[in-house]
Amino acid sequence: MKKSLSFTLLIAASVMVGLAIVEETTCSGMQAFAATIDGASENQSTLEKRSAASRFIAQTIAQSVDSKQGIPLTSTTIANIAERVAPAIVNIEVNQPVQGLSYPFGNLPDGFDFFFNGQRMPRGGNGNGAAPRPERHNTGTGFIVREDGYIVTNAHVVKGSSKITVTLNDKRQFEATAIGVDSFSDLAVLKINAKGLPTAEMGTSTGLRPGEFVIAIGSPMGYDHSVTLGIVSAVGRTVTDVNGNINFIQTDAAINPGNSGGPLLNMIGQVVGVNTAIAARAQNIGFSIPIDIAKPTVTDLIAERKIERPFLGLKVGALDETTLKALGLPAGTAGVFISQVFNGSSAAKSGLERMDIVQKIDGKDINTAQQLQDAVRARKVGESLNFMILRNKAVKPVTVTIGNYPSDPHEPSLPGRPSPGPKADSDDE
Repeated sequence: MKKSLSFTLLIAASVMVGLAIVEETTCSGMQAFAATIDGASENQSTLEKRSAASRFIAQTIAQSVDSKQGIPLTSTTIANIAERVAPAIVNIEVNQPVQGLSYPFGNLPDGFDFFFNGQRMPRGGNGNGAAPRPERHNTGTGFIVREDGYIVTNAHVVKGSSKITVTLNDKRQFEATAIGVDSFSDLAVLKINAKGLPTAEMGTSTGLRPGEFVIAIGSPMGYDHSVTLGIVSAVGRTVTDVNGNINFIQTDAAINPGNSGGPLLNMIGQVVGVNTAIAARAQNIGFSIPIDIAKPTVTDLIAERKIERPFLGLKVGALDETTLKALGLPAGTAGVFISQVFNGSSAAKSGLERMDIVQKIDGKDINTAQQLQDAVRARKVGESLNFMILRNKAVKPVTVTIGNYPSDPHEPSLPGRPSPGPKADSDDE
């Protein structure tokens, strides 16, 4: 396969070099006359330009083959990739009750939307205590990962749905079952009763660089199998308002309501990301879950294995000057303050309270939310952490048993002292 690809690229390189040479040596009548007069120096210059063009093209082709990042872009490259991958892309239609609908990471703040078709998704019900509205019809995207009917999409596409309908590229429709939904990663796996289905090829998100071409295929606004081209705008992007658990791929490939759960493809048609959210107040700022993060979760969901992830059930914020002053603590006091404790969480059961200041965990200083998260995620569910906290200006030890990440982490927080400081700047932990 590689030899065949290399041969094809070699032919393409030869044609491109030929075109470069023709371009360099094609002149108007006056330019040709001038070249004749100053033959020696001009011939040398032309040869150098030809050589430089040849080296550049050969280097580009070699890099394309070695890194398996695709072939030089032509007018049909994207169309060929889309045509090849399209049979593995599916349209997902769901019925979801509006009342009580919740997102895997709580209600998104203004400025961010999960990209379903039609109207903006409701943010946790009608909010005024009125009777539930009828079920809402929404559209998302997915891609087939096994020929026997397993499909990957986003958790927020199917969570809480009463009915899921999958439409294949050949227009066949199937009722689907969500066999696994993981709120932590916002991934879900659906199953339809079909065999011999085409599948999307999994690539790798490791090594993706800003500036690389990527392709998004999905069902924006219900227009299934829409294809858009863009680039990787950034990698390792943390978007706590969407999902602080994931370091996203940011892309400017045009994605819109309905693209949720669709694939982000590299230039050889492999899946490198799962399109998840957009910045609603901006243009072409989309976020995709890296496929290397998605793969193990998808494998566990297909096997219907319980996924355990360390979780305490609290939010923490930085100890800034305003917070310290409100708590009557001296400047320079170390630690992070707990701004929220979820009801029924391991943090609540262990006795942690709002406005406790976490100063040490297992003897190590804690000065940032990230340090606390790292301490928790380095341990397993069921293990214990020894907290040293500051409460009412007194140091107190607290042993916390690590719990498992719940299906809906956004439970009401426990009552406690009013928060004197700024809004918490960390994710749920």
